[in-house]
Amino acid sequence: MKYALKWELDSIYEGGSQSEQLKQELVNTDLLIKQLHEDLTSDQVDELENIINQTDIVQQILLNVRQMDSFVSCLMAQDMFDKQAVILLDKVKNINAAFTAVLTKFDNNLRNINDEQWKRHLSHPDLQPVAYNLNERRELAKRQMSPELEALAADLAIDGYHGWGDFYNTIVSRTNFKVDEDTYVSAGQMSNRLSEGDRTIRAKAFDEWEKVWGEQADLCVDTFNHLAGFRLKWYKNRGWQSFLEEPLQMNRMSEATLQAMWSAVEKGKRQLIPYFERKSKLLSVAKLDWHDVEAPLASATTTMNFDDAATFIIEQFGNFSPKMAQFAQYAFEHQWIEAEDRPGKRPGGFCTSLPKSGETRIFMTYSGSASNVSTLAHELGHAYHQHVMNEMPALTQEYAMNVAETASTFAELIVSDQALKAAESVEEQLALVDDKIQRAIAFYMNIHARFIFETRFYEERAQGPVPTTRMNELMVEAEEQAFDGLLGKYHPHFWVAKLHFYLTDVPFYNFPYTFGYLFSAGIYKRALEQGEGFAQQYDALLQDTGRLTVEELAQKHLQVDLTKTDFWEEAADLIADDVDLFLKLTDVRN
Repeated sequence: MKYALKWELDSIYEGGSQSEQLKQELVNTDLLIKQLHEDLTSDQVDELENIINQTDIVQQILLNVRQMDSFVSCLMAQDMFDKQAVILLDKVKNINAAFTAVLTKFDNNLRNINDEQWKRHLSHPDLQPVAYNLNERRELAKRQMSPELEALAADLAIDGYHGWGDFYNTIVSRTNFKVDEDTYVSAGQMSNRLSEGDRTIRAKAFDEWEKVWGEQADLCVDTFNHLAGFRLKWYKNRGWQSFLEEPLQMNRMSEATLQAMWSAVEKGKRQLIPYFERKSKLLSVAKLDWHDVEAPLASATTTMNFDDAATFIIEQFGNFSPKMAQFAQYAFEHQWIEAEDRPGKRPGGFCTSLPKSGETRIFMTYSGSASNVSTLAHELGHAYHQHVMNEMPALTQEYAMNVAETASTFAELIVSDQALKAAESVEEQLALVDDKIQRAIAFYMNIHARFIFETRFYEERAQGPVPTTRMNELMVEAEEQAFDGLLGKYHPHFWVAKLHFYLTDVPFYNFPYTFGYLFSAGIYKRALEQGEGFAQQYDALLQDTGRLTVEELAQKHLQVDLTKTDFWEEAADLIADDVDLFLKLTDVRN
């Protein structure tokens, strides 16, 4: 093969989970944190020179922490049984907690500077590039507990809040899925079987998927309840009224924008009804079951080996931006991608940034499906986002999840749209448009179901722990609502199986995906209209994602108001052409 299926990690920290370089980085970072703590307790913390020096140290630590955390995440993803990696994760989390505690003091010092002096500070050339981010931290500090209490909460969270999140990884590592009498596979391998072309195999795999996750439900319900309980108590002590306040703040997004987006989704997803009806007919079922939604049509199943997928993605990126294509080729050539289909890997896919070395790493399990090709393009979109920000100050690289998903979905759109145009046969067209529509279903319906479920769960959790049976009910009710009752069989234990519910770094790890999908669709429409030259404008938009709210970002680069439904409805309507093509291509099958 031209491109390796396994990633290379030694260029980050040599030696894997036994790395001496990583151990030294932990020591160096701890020393920087102690230095920052000393600087923050001086008598003249509000002096300009001190603020500049402290900001420099904050950014050094930030790069170190992100680098170490990403590296350990890679170790744990590639081998769920790497116990030394688990120990390293605990050390990184302790370093991060210490950093958070010192950051709380730093932020509080910023809060105590009077407004006039603060404006003068921010106008200085050394602070102006990170002025937005410093001001953001200052304003958030005004809405938090005292620095001492915030530091205590962060410290307790290591073995409490984050500890419960880590426990989910332990649960997943114990899961084995039976394929036949003598064969068991990991969660990552089994998830690929849920989109098998043969419905008998797919249905059997889904039954096993539900059964095994159901066996873990009582462990996961405790984890889920403790995570939410911790958040709710933290919010209460801060005086925050809504459990959406933190995720919206982290995504630099207003509730008005969130509501406008969901309103457009509710309207736009009705265009998908003919697709569900036609696909049901093609599969000879009254209604699609959960496992049928992403299943390829048997006669339209196509596969692409990893080398061909890499070549195709590089070529399609090049049609939009030579810079983007060059970056993707570099990533493939330098083994930044872990794609091998093997036991022991965690399920799912991700891209993680290593900003200190200016690198990224992509994780997935590649089996050659059209969906896998889309996922690969998606994760490369994340990687490119980081690439265009590598030379920027560390604080401005802290972009939110919703705009991160914009970059990834935009890259996915480039590949899927061009693949569809280049298709040489009806069967190939059908496979590609089917996969493209499935992506829309994921963002309009699957993600919406997660948001509805989690919203209702938090409402009930405020009154006390929610039992397993009620969690299953909430999940199915949310799926029925989000899918407009179009499915015959739902997925009661989806809340158990989905890692995103258990991540402690980002609460409500759902609506940012739909934001990214629709926002990228709106950007893509403008890219098609403007043609050559838009790639440079796109890079400029990405570089602003860490220093503007999403409303400011859209106004500056697209001249649109995200709090209104117009932009969202226009983006949501783009799926109509794909549904029409699907109906046309499958009409002869009636």
